[in-house]
Amino acid sequence: MIKLLLVEDDASLAYIEKTGLEDIIGGYEVTTAANGKEGVKAWEETHPDVIISDIDMPVMNGFEMVERIRETDGNVIIIFTSALTSPNDVKAGYRLGINNYVKKPFVPEELDAHIQALMKMRGGAKTKKETSHYKLGKYTLDADHATLRDDNTGISQTMTQREAQILAILADNKNNVVRREAILSRFWNTEDDYFASRSLDVFVNKLRKLLADEPKINLKTVRGVGLQLIVNSD
Repeated sequence: MIKLLLVEDDASLAYIEKTGLEDIIGGYEVTTAANGKEGVKAWEETHPDVIISDIDMPVMNGFEMVERIRETDGNVIIIFTSALTSPNDVKAGYRLGINNYVKKPFVPEELDAHIQALMKMRGGAKTKKETSHYKLGKYTLDADHATLRDDNTGISQTMTQREAQILAILADNKNNVVRREAILSRFWNTEDDYFASRSLDVFVNKLRKLLADEPKINLKTVRGVGLQLIVNSD
């Protein structure tokens, strides 16, 4: 069963697409959201295999939603379905990390064909989220087993799962800034809770201590924006 998140502000169209995939095609479990903000929340709660999204929506549009999701999830397949045909719209979507673009109107069989092709391609390649080992200077992070190994000595330090997951997200986006809100919403299910924010600071300080003796690594706080794991490969 393919878990699919459908983000569409037209309720009638959402019903038709959901029914088409679940009842006509079969093999889909569809969750719906009416805009990008609801889409982000549903993505966090359901962990879908595929996201099908409109672009032009109220509250939060498709571009903004994809930008939020791709900050921490490089694995989920995302397809835009829209009547927008401007080359700039298409290019903007691909720059943000969508996997395909299907022009409205379409039939369920067409959408299913795109999904099946993308899932087949994805099955043969190791994806960002599936990578659990990260080379960080002299250290290797094993995110699945929450260990940080010093490759020079062979000694491994045990981490908490959350420490390992936060470091893995920063490593996935090394040398780029990851917004604090993205990390908070991923691990604390909130973007602005004071205590969650302070808790994140504690985790960041612990990670800095773990990596302190590796000069090629710098976990930097970009004030007012987020966190940046700078990895010098020289």
